[in-house]
Amino acid sequence: MNLSRYRNTALFALLAIVWGTSFTAIETGLEAFPPILFAALRYDIASVAMFAYAGTVGLRRADYQWRPTTRADWRIVAVGGLLVFGLHFALLFVGQRYVTSGVAAVVLSLTPVVTPIFAFVLLPNERLAPVEALGVLLGFAGVVVIARPSPGALDGTLVGVGLLFGSAVVFALGAVLTQRMPTTLPTVPLQAWMMLVGAAVLHALAAVMPTNTPVSPTPAALASLGYLALAASVGGFLVYFDLLERLGPNEVSLVNYVVPAVATFAGWLLLGESVAPQTMFGFLVILAGFVLLKSATLKRRVVALRRPTRSIPESSADDTVVVDKNAYYHDRESTAGSAD
Repeated sequence: MNLSRYRNTALFALLAIVWGTSFTAIETGLEAFPPILFAALRYDIASVAMFAYAGTVGLRRADYQWRPTTRADWRIVAVGGLLVFGLHFALLFVGQRYVTSGVAAVVLSLTPVVTPIFAFVLLPNERLAPVEALGVLLGFAGVVVIARPSPGALDGTLVGVGLLFGSAVVFALGAVLTQRMPTTLPTVPLQAWMMLVGAAVLHALAAVMPTNTPVSPTPAALASLGYLALAASVGGFLVYFDLLERLGPNEVSLVNYVVPAVATFAGWLLLGESVAPQTMFGFLVILAGFVLLKSATLKRRVVALRRPTRSIPESSADDTVVVDKNAYYHDRESTAGSAD
């Protein structure tokens, strides 16, 4: 039990470090590549690596399904590829040209706060309690604090935060829409196909959108590309879903609020980026909104911790497995794009 706990803690810390430093890698790569092309190349490499991983699993399991076979499969691949990997990363990479890596990570931490809005509108049986609505409003207020809009001014920070906010919104919409869609694909090939479609969308956007950034790959930029594709996308994905299966979605979702701290520190250490007090205050406001959204869950956890430990009847254990599987399905897209 202790070894398992240490393992989960180590993997959680590793995930936060990899995803946090990925914002620094983006900042480095944007000096050598146009932003949307850079994102497209990232998922060219990541999709190939994911297909290779799925193929390795398929060699050991004859019944392993690695490609879409139904209309429902193609529908979820198309929606996830367009929104979660295509438009989401196009807005993210373009938006990060205007702000520091720390600011980008902080604004993207809004994603779990935005998601309940789309769930309330699009999913049956979803409700938004008053305290949760207040949490959403606090999250939006935190973004306004970070953007620091001034009357009549459209400065770079405001443009960047606006694009990053759009990135968080698009990802939340994609997560909720794909949650509604059934599929026969296992998680790894599903993500591989989504990455492939997302890369195609990004290449199409890069072709039609003009840019003043020439392609001038440097060793540092190429290293950043490899790090983003293999460590942040593929490695981060596999670690995240391993933790999701062991810990559940509520605990793993907390990584969204460790990542900005790592990104801010890495930006300061490696790129010399400064951290504005407004950015930290805005992050605290967004974090307060997240706590309000999760208040009911946190309360249940506190109550459970106070109860004496007792053995679980066989029927209860079966129920727990069902809940875990549902949570796994519910969260299979919740942070896949957060490996930014």
